[in-house]
This record gives sequence, structure tokens and C-alpha cells, in this order.
Amino acid sequence: MTRLPSFSPRGMWPVLYAYFDANNTLDRQANHAQIDATIDAGASGIVILGLATEVNRLTLEEKQRFIEWTGEHIGGRVPFAVTITGDTADAQLALADHAVDHGASSLILQPPSVRDKPESFYFDFFADVMQRVRVPVGIQNAPEYLGVGLTVQSLVALTAQCGQFQWLKGEGPATIIHSTIERLREHGSSLPVFNGRGGQELIDNLRAGCAGLIVAPDSFDWQAASYSAFMEDDQANAQAHYERILPSIVFVMQSLDALTCYGKRIAAWRMGFDVAHDRGMRPTAFGLSCARRFAAALGPFADQRNTDR
Repeated sequence: MTRLPSFSPRGMWPVLYAYFDANNTLDRQANHAQIDATIDAGASGIVILGLATEVNRLTLEEKQRFIEWTGEHIGGRVPFAVTITGDTADAQLALADHAVDHGASSLILQPPSVRDKPESFYFDFFADVMQRVRVPVGIQNAPEYLGVGLTVQSLVALTAQCGQFQWLKGEGPATIIHSTIERLREHGSSLPVFNGRGGQELIDNLRAGCAGLIVAPDSFDWQAASYSAFMEDDQANAQAHYERILPSIVFVMQSLDALTCYGKRIAAWRMGFDVAHDRGMRPTAFGLSCARRFAAALGPFADQRNTDR
């Protein structure tokens, strides 16, 4: 079995939105704007093709193009992770190879779309892909959003079997993530664990032992500032930054549709452009007024760095 170099990711990683132009094709300039803005705001790495990227609404060709654009524009400035989907191990491996060929330093595997199999099926599926990839791998263990997940016992066994398995993307309340981390440690696993959920419970996730969070860009700059303050043991400013953005987080995290409809607009307005086309839920006039209010409250992207901390 191939053993890869150790990979110990930490910090705040934005997962990019997919923006579409008026012709319903991927918007390359919006991709570049998100990369530059989040790196400038302190991104430890960048993730693409996650749930916020509307991966279920992208063709294989679009996924490949998104990977190519992102790898080229990042240009090695920060680590670059690609979420890998596909209903067969061979399909996932093909996309994984494309990602690595275009600069991805790590991967995050999602389970196949079938939802009626025993846990052992998903364990074996992940193990099959992991043992054939060329870079460190995580899995998205998000039963609330994906419908399936692995138990801690399976995660520990997967770590022991596959040296490529080097991080975990969870999706759940901080109390559940804390329990997962504790049980992993009890089994001798030092697997870095990230949470998502739009940054809900940001501070408590860090207190629970998360290595960081993977969140969409709409309030990423404030979340990165909160993370930095926490790591500097400046609890007051970490909490103040979090409290400022929490109403916006609650608004966009009502559902994945809300996130990709309104969250992406908040990010775009804060970065200086607009949404030209929706593939998912269309906004309402009231929803747009709410999103505008939250974008105004957050201010232009990364301006928070000029405030007292």
C-alpha cells in the first residue's frame, strides 16, 4: 500500500460558489474573484466542488473546467482541495486524477448517491478509491446533508487501512463533532477534523478541537478574523466577530437552496459583482431585501481587517 507524506491541514478553508453568466455557463471571473478575495482574507486553503459549489448541478465537463480554472489561478499560493463525487470508484478516481493533474494537493470524497446500502458498502467504496489516489484524502461525513455516514469505529478502521486518509470533513452540531473527536482520540487517531455548516457555532467548534472549518465565502473574511483572534487567545474579539456575522449565517443556512441562492449573492455583492443566473432556487423580492441588508452589515469584503481587533 502506498504511504503518502503526512498532511495536517488547519485553519479556515473557503469552499467556492459556482457562478453562472447570463448564458448559464460558468463564470471564470467570478471564480477568480473569490480565490483572490479569500486568499487575501487569510484562507489557509481553498476547496471546490462541495455542496456550496452546487456540484449536483454541474456536468462532468463543468467540474473539470472548474478544477482547471481554480488550479491555474491559485498557482500554488495556498493548498487546493477538490471534493470528489461519482457513483463508481472508477468515476471518482478519474475525477481525482484530473484534479491532481491540475494542482490539487488533497481530495475530499463524497459517498456515491445510492442511499440504501449497509455501512460496509460505503467503507469499502471509500477504501477502494483511497488506495488508488496520489494525494492525501478526506471524506465528507455528513449524514444530515448526504443521507449516509460512517461511524467512529469505521473512521478509525479506515484510517488504519488507508494511509491516504488524512482528514475528515464533518457536518454537525459542535457537541456531536466534539464527541467524534474525543472518540477518535480514545482510539489513538489524530485525524484532523473540520466542520462546516456555514460557520454555525464557529467558536465552539474550535473549542471542541476542530482543526478548522470549511465554509462558503459570503462571511469568510469575518470568520477568518474570528479564527485568527481565537488562535491568538483573544477570546473577546473572536466572539465579537462571530456575533456580528451570526444573523447572516442563520439566514443563508436555512437550506442548501438558501445558501446557493442568497449566500452567493451576499458574497458577490461584497466582492463587487452580481449574480446573473440561478440554476437552483430563484430569489424572492423579500429574500433579496434581506440579503442586501446582511451584505451591507458585513461591508465590502475584507474591510473588517481595518477595524480594531
